[in-house]
This record gives sequence, C-alpha cells and structure tokens, in this order.
Amino acid sequence: MSTSHRFHLIGIGGAGMSVVAELLKDRGLEVSGSDQKDSPVLDHLRSVGVKVFVGHDASHVPADSVVVVSTAVRETNPELAYARKEGLRVIHRSQALALAASGMRFVAVAGAHGKTTTSGMLSMALRQAGADPSIAVGSVIPELGSGAHLGSGDIFVAEADESDGSFLNYTPWIEIVTNVEPDHLDRYGSREAFEQVFVDFVGCLREGGTLVCCGEDAGSARLARYAKGRGIDTVTYGREGQESPELGAPCDVVIKDATTDGHIASAQVLWNTETVEINLRVPGLHNIVNAVAAWISGVRLGIEGHLMASSLTAFSGTSRRFEFKGENGGRRLYDDYAHHPTEVAAAITQARSAAGNGEVSVVFQPHLYSRTQSFAERFADALSHADHVYVCDIYGAREDPVPGVDSTLITSHLPKARYVPDMHEAARLAAREVSEGGILLTMGAGSITQCDQDVLDEWEHDGAGSAQ
Repeated sequence: MSTSHRFHLIGIGGAGMSVVAELLKDRGLEVSGSDQKDSPVLDHLRSVGVKVFVGHDASHVPADSVVVVSTAVRETNPELAYARKEGLRVIHRSQALALAASGMRFVAVAGAHGKTTTSGMLSMALRQAGADPSIAVGSVIPELGSGAHLGSGDIFVAEADESDGSFLNYTPWIEIVTNVEPDHLDRYGSREAFEQVFVDFVGCLREGGTLVCCGEDAGSARLARYAKGRGIDTVTYGREGQESPELGAPCDVVIKDATTDGHIASAQVLWNTETVEINLRVPGLHNIVNAVAAWISGVRLGIEGHLMASSLTAFSGTSRRFEFKGENGGRRLYDDYAHHPTEVAAAITQARSAAGNGEVSVVFQPHLYSRTQSFAERFADALSHADHVYVCDIYGAREDPVPGVDSTLITSHLPKARYVPDMHEAARLAAREVSEGGILLTMGAGSITQCDQDVLDEWEHDGAGSAQ
C-alpha cells in the first residue's frame, strides 16, 4: 500500500474523498481527515473509525502521514501548506484510490455523465452474482449505506473522474466510457482537448484490457473507432438505430425493444449469438443503456451472460439519482444530481414518465460559473421541457465568482423560468404551484438537496394531506 500506514484526507466530507477514506480504513490503515463543516457523511466516517476534524488547521495533520487532496483543495489551505512545509508526501485522491485498489482487477467507469449509475449497477449486479467486488462510487448505494465497500473478491469497480484528468492515474482491466460529451471547458478549453484526455485514458488500459464504449454518443463513438483502429479490444453498445454516424458501423451489442414507465425499464440485448433480457427496478431509457454497459463488463469479467442480466435487478438506484424524497396530497418530490444539460434533459424526461398526466416542476441550482457560462442556452433548452421552472443562484464549489456570470444567463433564454436567488425560497414557491398528480424535481450537484424539507413542509402547511 505505502511506506506509511497513516493517511490524512483534506476535504474528507466530499463524495469522492469519503469513499477513499472508508476504503483505506477497511484496508487496516490509520485514517484521519478534515472538512469545513460537519455533515452526515462525517458522522458515518466517525462510525467506521475514521478520525474527523471540523475546520482546517495544521495541527490536525499527523506528522508521518500521507496527505490526500483533490483538485478543489487550494495551496493556501493550512493543512496542505503544513504538509508542503514539512515535506510530507502529498497525493491526489485518485492516487489514493489506486493504492486501495492495488492487486485487483480494476474497472474504471468514465464519461461526462452516467458514471455513478453505471458503476452502481455494475457493483450491485456483481455482488448479486457472487463476485463481491470492492466499490468506490460517488454516491450512497442504499443496500450498502455507503458508496464504499472492500469486498472479498478480486474486482474493484470505481468511478473515474475526467474533470481534472485524474483518471489517468489508473491502469484498468476494463474501461467503460458512457459518453464523451464536452464538459469542464474551463480546464480543457475545447471539445478536441476534452476528447484527447479520453484518448489518453484509453492509453492507460493494461495490456489485454477491454474498452466498453457507448455507440450512441458521437464523442464516445469516435473514441471506439480510434481504439479499434489500434487493435484494442473494444465493445460498443447502443439502441437499435440510435448509433452515432461517427461509429461507422452497427454497435457490437444491440439494445432492442427498450421500454420504460415511471418505475421500471426493460429491453432485449443481442451480442453475437447471445440474447438476454434485462429488467431494471429503476425507470428511464438512459438507464437501460447504462445497464448494458454494466452487463458487458460483467461478462468480460467472467460472469455468465444470463446470470449477469438477471443480477442487474439487484440495483435499486443511488442517492440523488431521481431519488424519491416524499409525497403529500398526490404530489411527489424527487431529487437529482443532474448538472449538465444532457443530464437535466434526461431527468426531466424521467419525471415526465413518472408523472403521467401530471405537471413537472423543477428547481434548478446551476453548478460552477464556468459550466453555466458555457452551456447557458443548452440548460435553458433542457429546462424548457418542464412545466414550471425556478432557477436559483449558482453553486460555485471550487470556483470564485465570475463578473457578469449568474443564473440569469439561463433564465434570459427561457421566459417561463423564474430566477429566485435563494434556493429555499425557490423550493417553497415551486411547491405552492404543484397540483395533485404533479412532480417537483430539485436538481443540481450542489446544496439544492437540502431543500426537500422546505417542499414537504410547504405541502404539509397547506393542508393537502399527510407527508409520507
């Protein structure tokens, strides 16, 4: 693992960091960390024996520890500054994850969106099939109560983050690429540069490894064509007739007769001479596509095809992926992590299916100033498919405010959308508009998930029924 048995994680409460902390702890190492404020994530880490500090101070860092950081941790952080001054080893979160995965068959799930769901599906199906993989997923899997698990098998499934290029620290047996749709243009600057880092990612595959690529996405299709041209074992998948022209051929694995409603989804899957049926306990055609990526990977890992297909029913979703939060008087509340225009559109489509004849209302919190600036019109177009739209202030995360960049960049392209700076006020106003049979969807990768109680309290207060 390392010459040190102590690891200190700065920003340990983040989704990716908390998973690494738990996995390192499960490996028998001493783990500590700090975060700016307390949270349920920190409570969970305390419960598994991780020493956690609230606030950042140099005194929190053990003198002989390896310090783990993410790209979001600034050099001015007092704990990082201390580590630099004292000459402690400082590594990126992805390097710590690679340490936790040492000696295992590593499956890296990448893509601008769909990573969490696909890695969760693969993880749960492998568990159901008896493989007991280790898992590092950036969201809570309900059956585990965590996004981390150190399994008894030799497979390690993890999300691979392209946002800062850190997925280049892995040497996977299998790489899943759900899409290569441009994002993080503040770092990469252009579609071509964004696609190049995925080419570099393919170069990280161990000899004899497999690339699993969605053939419906143009960027992913170009990547698959590149890999096949260099003799890399590449399997493409997609719905019949939906493959991108960039692929230049039919998909290797064809999805037929895909159907979904508000609760489930199913499809027939054809690969060479084998046909299997996939039935999911989560809705959405996009989830069928994600499930097929997981199915292919399971088969490549040695699970029999029909067993892998039936095992996918073990997946019931992950936290913040169209997660049901409550209902009152025939009105339902869901929360979703969507923060890219394509994800926003998919989540609203899923809500439409679940709502039937009911209306769909959205409270959207944009994530990052750079992403809002790059995709304002596309966000407006995606949100236009909801009946009522409220947009609150941008969640800046690692970024400083940018003059002239705010949420009105989105609402100016969507007249029916209302800009309400405070997310709690936006949630309450939206709640008042939802009629019986309607769905309210809180959406974004930031703090918007904290608004569920605002909505439920508003519904309870108006006397329409009892919250469930």
